[in-house]
Amino acid sequence: MTVSYGFHATMTARPGKGDELVDFLLASPSLTNDDCVVFLVGRSAADADVVHVTEGWTTEEAHHRFFATDAAQALVAQLQPLLDGASTYLDEVPVGGKATI
Repeated sequence: MTVSYGFHATMTARPGKGDELVDFLLASPSLTNDDCVVFLVGRSAADADVVHVTEGWTTEEAHHRFFATDAAQALVAQLQPLLDGASTYLDEVPVGGKATI
């Protein structure tokens, strides 16, 4: 599948909640959505409470359609108490590479 929309987000968990944030993101329904073709979660080597997410979607419309669902809105609401401050988002369209876990 072709990726035409994506982003890289950096989130800071509340102190000591980095593991919980990672586990929460790795259980995201985005992972089972056919239009989400890249979903990588990483964390800062210097600060375990700083978590990075890279997403790639078939289209921007597919991403917006997914996040307009009740399930996705509930996910966002559950995510907020884990975060310390606002997340930052960078425009990014994944074009290739490798991820081996």
